[in-house]
Amino acid sequence: MMRVFRHYQSVPADARGAVVAIGNFDGVHLGHRAVIGEAGAIAHATARPWAVLTFEPHPRAFFTPDTPPFRLTPFHAKARLIFAMGVDTIFVQQFNKAFSSLTAEDFIETVLVGGIGAGHVVCGYDFVFGKGRGGTCEMLLGFGKRLGFDFTAVRAQILDDGNGAGGAYSSTGVREALRAGDPKAAARILGRPFEIEGRVIPGDRRGRQIGFPTANLALGTYLRPARGVYAVRVRIGDDGDGPEFAGVANIGRRPTFAGEADLLEVFLFDFTGDLYGRRLGVRLIDFLRPEKKFDGIDQLKAQIAADSDQARRILSKMDP
Repeated sequence: MMRVFRHYQSVPADARGAVVAIGNFDGVHLGHRAVIGEAGAIAHATARPWAVLTFEPHPRAFFTPDTPPFRLTPFHAKARLIFAMGVDTIFVQQFNKAFSSLTAEDFIETVLVGGIGAGHVVCGYDFVFGKGRGGTCEMLLGFGKRLGFDFTAVRAQILDDGNGAGGAYSSTGVREALRAGDPKAAARILGRPFEIEGRVIPGDRRGRQIGFPTANLALGTYLRPARGVYAVRVRIGDDGDGPEFAGVANIGRRPTFAGEADLLEVFLFDFTGDLYGRRLGVRLIDFLRPEKKFDGIDQLKAQIAADSDQARRILSKMDP
């Protein structure tokens, strides 16, 4: 049974004693999955609930609210990916002024022990927490021995680039790859293509008028990948298990039409029907070209047709 608790003060008895993986887990990349998976292995071996403790909003958004959008997985997407691993419970701690002022000791005693009642805590080797980032793995190990919970730190997970080199899996690495227009590099860190989820919003219907009807998604808090055209795969539905289509998408400001706000526009191949209000997951597979301004509609139509042909060729070589 998948459950989400948003208040550590009201955790029921059957959710206490869990093996809890702690982290922001933005992106749920392969390094994150190693931490969450280690908690799962311990939970299964000890017949305890398997849980994740994460923080919303992301602490960076709290401390620097004017920072440009940077999220790889807003909460809805992050929770779906975590639950897909088999996790029983997600504890979502609101990251606000009161919580940010908790010392590391208070976090352990009040949240982990008094609130969640963690039986075993798992985190990455470099996890820090509490006011002034004063809490460390060593502190968790010491407090666990004194307060009665076990502790495991997961070592760095190293990305092998195929040439015997590579760094640790990181959300920063994913962001850098996407900003550079390299969704393949991002996918190697994530263990899957980067995906933008959202509901289709009304557009200006220009795509339909020129023979390429597009579904428009606002980017919201998502990181802005490099502006341009991508080969994509698109799933339809809330649960990640709906029908999937190949397509081509543009991320940018639509300079041909003097657009101002960044938008994701996606054209689904071989699809007929109405997508307004439907939830889509758009997976960036390959970068085709940067965004550009065209001199007229005919030039734009010819380029979209060429982009679509290129995307079809790329996607046809991949497993669905």
